[in-house]
Order: sequence, then C-alpha cells, then structure tokens
Amino acid sequence: MVSGGMTCVKYLLFCFNLIFAISGVAIFTVGMIIHTVYHHYSYFIEPSFESAPVVLIIVGVIVAVVAFFGCCGAVKENHCMIITFAALLLIIFTIELAAGLAGYARRMEVGDMLENQFNTSMQNYYVRKDVEKSWNILQHEMKCCGMNGPEDWRSVIHNETLPHTCCPDTQNDGTCTIMTLNKYTKSCLESLEDTLLTYSTIIGGVGCGVAVIQLIGVVFACCLACSIRKEYETV
Repeated sequence: MVSGGMTCVKYLLFCFNLIFAISGVAIFTVGMIIHTVYHHYSYFIEPSFESAPVVLIIVGVIVAVVAFFGCCGAVKENHCMIITFAALLLIIFTIELAAGLAGYARRMEVGDMLENQFNTSMQNYYVRKDVEKSWNILQHEMKCCGMNGPEDWRSVIHNETLPHTCCPDTQNDGTCTIMTLNKYTKSCLESLEDTLLTYSTIIGGVGCGVAVIQLIGVVFACCLACSIRKEYETV
C-alpha cells in the first residue's frame, strides 16, 4: 500500500485517466468528423491525406484502452499494469509526434496536390457520375465555381453553360451560364485548400494537446510505479 504523497499521486493518476479517456472520445469524434469531410472530397485528395483522420480514429480507440490500464493499475496499485500503461503512453506519444511532423511537412504540398486532382477531375465531370457528384457537392458546400473561377468550365463544356451548382437555387436545366449574375465566383481550389489547412491545424492542435496530457500521465505513472516498487522492497 503506497503512503504519504504517493497516495495523492495515485488518485491524481486515476483522475488523469478519466480525463485521458474523455480525450480519447474527443480524438475519435474529431477523427470521424474530419474523415467524413475528407470522404466528400475524395476525388480531390490523395489517399495519403485521407489517412490523417483515420489515424486519429485509431488513436482515439487505443487511448480508451490505455486509459483502462491506467485506471486499473492505479486502483489496484499494480506495478506491472502501471509500467505497461506508461510504456503504451510513450509509444502513442512517439507515433503522434512522428505523424504530426509528417503532416506539418506535407502542408506545403496541399496546393500542388489539389491542382493536379482538380485538373484531372474537371475533365471527367461529364464522363463519370461519381466525379460529377463530388464536384456538385464541393461547389454547393464551398459556394465556389471551377478550379480558379467560372471561366475554367469553358475548357470542359466548350460553351457558356456552367454546372447548375455554380448558381444558387438553380435547377439542372442549363440556365446557369457564365452570364448569370447570381453565380459563385470563388475559386474552389483556394476554398478547399483553406478548409484542408484549417482541419490540418485542428488535427495538429488536438495531437499537441493530447501529447501534453500523455507526458503528464507518464510522469505520474512513473512516480507511482517507483513508490509501489519501494513498498515491495521494504516488505
């Protein structure tokens, strides 16, 4: 049985794990939300970029399992479980750090990636229904038109007509054209790039916040494990 200040550490570790478990749910939720957003724009995003929210979802589940180890170890004062908990925290921290650094490094590639994907998918707008659906969702939700603006559709449609999602509240009957006054003029490339960078920042912020919590947990766990080991040695 630990005593003195270590008893306080024991309960602090238990409380930490409750917070840690909640953070796992938060990570999982954020990952699901961002994954849903990325899935809508899958034809504009390379698979490697879509993996970021999937990593968050997986980490969220792992965090919940690790929190269970921490809670049980703290309550039972089990040296082995606490050491396992600390080791798992360090492994998760290392993975998050590596993923965070890789994600930050790839931020500069977002613009080039989107430009390549946009050029390819625009030419397939009237060829593939799934691509057409993705473009319609993008233009409707982002309130944008074309890669850089409505004029981009001339090279695809070869006339003055625009996709109906370029004009608010317009039916798909060919009435949305370059000459329509009430049309979206924003660049879809810039709009989606801004959105992806925003979500990348959120992913990075969540990762850093959880990493700080993890390091605090490792310190608490190591202190409690050392105290328990000393108690065993004195018995």
